[in-house]
Amino acid sequence: MNSFLDSRLQRAFAPKGIAIVGATEDRNKVGGRPLHYLQRFGFQGAVYPINPKRPTVQGMIAYPSLDALPKAPDVAIVAVGQDAVTGVIDQCAARGVGTAIVMSSGFGETGAEGVSRQAALVAQAQRLGVRLVGPNAQGVANFQTGAVMNFSTMFMEVEPADGPVAIISQSGAASVMPYAMLRERGVGVRYLVASGNDADASVCELALTAAADPEIRVVLMYIESLSDPLMLAEVARLAAVRGAAVIALKAGRSAHGAKAAASHTGAIVNDDVMVDAFFERHGIWRAQDVHGLVNAVELYLAAPPRVAGRLVVMSHSGAVGVLCADAAEALGLPLADLSPSVVQALAGIMPSFATAQNPVDLTAALITQGGMFADTLGALGADPQADMFLIGVPVAGEGYDVVGMARETAHFAASRGKPTVVSAPQASVREAFHAAGVPVFGHETDAIDALHQWSRHGLLVAQAAKRVAAPAASTPALPRGNAPLLSEADSLALLDKVGIPTVPHRLCRNANEAVAAWQQFGPEVVVKACSAAIPHKSEHGLVFVGLTTEQQVRNAWNACVERVAAMNFSMDGVIVAERVRGRREFALGVRQDPLFGTVVMVSDGGKYVEALRDFVALLYPFCESDVLAKLQDLRIAPILAGVRGEAPVDLDIVARTAVALGALAAAHADRIASIDLNPLIVGEQGQGGWAVDAVIERQGVNDAIH
Repeated sequence: MNSFLDSRLQRAFAPKGIAIVGATEDRNKVGGRPLHYLQRFGFQGAVYPINPKRPTVQGMIAYPSLDALPKAPDVAIVAVGQDAVTGVIDQCAARGVGTAIVMSSGFGETGAEGVSRQAALVAQAQRLGVRLVGPNAQGVANFQTGAVMNFSTMFMEVEPADGPVAIISQSGAASVMPYAMLRERGVGVRYLVASGNDADASVCELALTAAADPEIRVVLMYIESLSDPLMLAEVARLAAVRGAAVIALKAGRSAHGAKAAASHTGAIVNDDVMVDAFFERHGIWRAQDVHGLVNAVELYLAAPPRVAGRLVVMSHSGAVGVLCADAAEALGLPLADLSPSVVQALAGIMPSFATAQNPVDLTAALITQGGMFADTLGALGADPQADMFLIGVPVAGEGYDVVGMARETAHFAASRGKPTVVSAPQASVREAFHAAGVPVFGHETDAIDALHQWSRHGLLVAQAAKRVAAPAASTPALPRGNAPLLSEADSLALLDKVGIPTVPHRLCRNANEAVAAWQQFGPEVVVKACSAAIPHKSEHGLVFVGLTTEQQVRNAWNACVERVAAMNFSMDGVIVAERVRGRREFALGVRQDPLFGTVVMVSDGGKYVEALRDFVALLYPFCESDVLAKLQDLRIAPILAGVRGEAPVDLDIVARTAVALGALAAAHADRIASIDLNPLIVGEQGQGGWAVDAVIERQGVNDAIH
């Protein structure tokens, strides 16, 4: 038994009895539409219209109140004015109704007063043991049973059909748009939920209820506000166990996020970046728009997503082959290099003027040599390098055996067990392939996008399945104190204790100690003022680089003393550090997110970190291989690999540092708010690197920072 699942919501998704409080005769009103749908779509359970002013509603016996019902329903639809909602919830509790779908508006969506009204409603429902969907909900629909408890007009216009897809949305419009697009393509939908304000049962909990149905293969979600990521993680886990897929459209790609007071590096990781990292971690595909939400559904229904990288394109048009190759390359989807034996086999099948390479061009000879289609597919399917197949049919008609091509394609896909799709602009051609059960698209770009999504999603799911909880690790304690920041010296010392290599340095309390440190670390050193109140030292002229003489070191000491005193701050001393050089600088930042936990950012270093925004983010726990894989997403990745004879940059030290930072921050989540390590200077592969500057911010301290 899944501890996240609520039996009350499960009964609401497959009810045996439904009450409609506020039922009306007019099927075009909120209280009338669900009653009409329950009759139209053949719901076989008990239906109880509640209307104290009428003996019947839409031909059914009406009841004055919930307590007058002969039997307690599993769910009550609440379609009354906002002032009457609380009274209905009292009745639900008294009659033993487990879930109320509150379609009434005037709550959290209307402003501060509505927010207070909504909070009181939720508190009341929780006290009484009634689950709420809504308020301001369009409703819940189960098209398998006809339990359509939803007032959308869409189901009058687009006839429903049961299928292995669930659509769970916080928005009414964003629930029926993908529904209409899927039904237009002949794909059935079992569950459709528009949850409204998500005051109690969230869109994630409702998605989990749908995913618990073992016949659901694809869960589509539209999310405006992600308030319970742990529940969403459980949706992804349960779906993966059953070979189902979760595809989500998260709206609101905004730049704002919680600002870290001292860690400007970590602050560039905003809320939307966190969502990306969370989805990736749990094997959830993030769609960019409603079209992307549904585009690959038929491919998912043909086979669960899995790791697959190399594509074979076959068409009887050279132009289509080129366009497909271009689209695949743009998405990083490589075309398979056909093995010599397959090329030889193709040469014996195809005419001499055809192209026996990938993309495979059958030419117009297909119209006179119908058997060439199946023979070519068979030869290509024998190539172990071929993971996925796209068949382009730009034109077909009289003289083409389209039905035979569709039949052969379906047989090929089933026998080879490899994803195979078709692109065809003609509706009649698409209909033939669709009838044969082959995923078909009107445009080759959509077909390539679907294959890329399917295979990449398979990789995310596989990676998520391999992840395990981080083992408990022994971490050093933070230094005593209640200042908002640790000084640079204390920060570097703490990083050193967790295994992060730090630049050779010494905290010096007077000029003579500074000179001695120069003699130890020279001939060239860096001198920096050390004060927990001044994390951004360079902005105040407190960093001196490239010092090579005793007098320069003494001058730097004097300048630090004078300038810090002028700012009315105390100074712990100065840090004298060896001037180290490497191949590349990186910036690493850590922040604690209230929803997602510890997040670590890695980016190209230097002063343009915020401007260039070339970074990756990972949610802890993660391992070094996760970091190395994510670093390939940086725009500078080709440079890091070495160009023009350069040796690769030592990314292993970057990965180890990122893991150590994440472990440190996660172990002290209640005490460390953020960590800013910038720069980490890294040498060539095998040379390692050094943390040169770091600042750790304590949790819950908000004093001024300079």
